[in-house]
Amino acid sequence: MPAKVDWYYHRKNCQTCTKSQDFMTSNTVAIGETIDARKTRYEPKEAISFVRQADEAWIARGKTVHKIVFKKEEIADADLLKLIIGPSGFLRAPIIRRGKKIFIGFEAEQYAEFLGAK
Repeated sequence: MPAKVDWYYHRKNCQTCTKSQDFMTSNTVAIGETIDARKTRYEPKEAISFVRQADEAWIARGKTVHKIVFKKEEIADADLLKLIIGPSGFLRAPIIRRGKKIFIGFEAEQYAEFLGAK
């Protein structure tokens, strides 16, 4: 059974977003709603609110993936912002959401685990 993503937030011409899209295409991941990050931007305050709506966030920065389960651990807004805001000052892309879990950024092995494609 192919994996399904409820929501996909990406930016055209973004190298990381291209890697994410290629991964989902090669693993036949079905995508529900797609949002263009150039048209829908999340300021830091909105970004914090958006991410905290999830039960769990996987946040890739390079080869490191931070897994945060909000009901089990505390993370200060300032620390969370350092992980989720990009150089533009807005919420980073790509982001995929499955149910109450989100993955920000891209790291192939962790993406596979998150999507159950492993």
